[in-house]
Amino acid sequence: MSDVEPIPVHRRTIALVGLMGVGKSTVGRRLARRLNLPFADGDIEIEEAAAMTVSDIFAELGESEFRAGEARVMRRLLEGPRLILATGGGAMLNAETRGLLKARAVTVWMRADLETVAQRVQRRDTRPLLRGRDPLEALTALAEARYPIYSEADVMVDVAGGAHAQAVDAIVAALEAHGALRKRA
Repeated sequence: MSDVEPIPVHRRTIALVGLMGVGKSTVGRRLARRLNLPFADGDIEIEEAAAMTVSDIFAELGESEFRAGEARVMRRLLEGPRLILATGGGAMLNAETRGLLKARAVTVWMRADLETVAQRVQRRDTRPLLRGRDPLEALTALAEARYPIYSEADVMVDVAGGAHAQAVDAIVAALEAHGALRKRA
């Protein structure tokens, strides 16, 4: 992406990537508070831009239109001021979005074992890609397709067990090791 000006790593947005249900939104809000940065949830931003829920976008317009809108929203967020960004599970599938993430964000792959994620996503029926499917089978197929792309993230943090506070601590430590956070005196 030659039209995207890279910015210094310690001034970049911190983008959380990974499968649905790993805790990007919940952990992202806590991480934003901890780092005193604004927070944006990609799915909520898409819903506000479209004036429709993600489920309704999928049902009425289809996945391809959802992905096009997602790419527009990701561009707007990544071209804005530094923040903590919880991306949708499929955001990194878009090549343009991946290029923007590489140039303007530090990406954190939040990874958890699929059994844990399947238990989490069963609690709500708002996931269009899981509708009418066995969650573990669907997540396994998504993982096979997406893990090679998620592996391009700047850092990876296992977040399966423990409290959200532990996930935040692990992400902060990984970001400090990566140079994405200035160490406090």
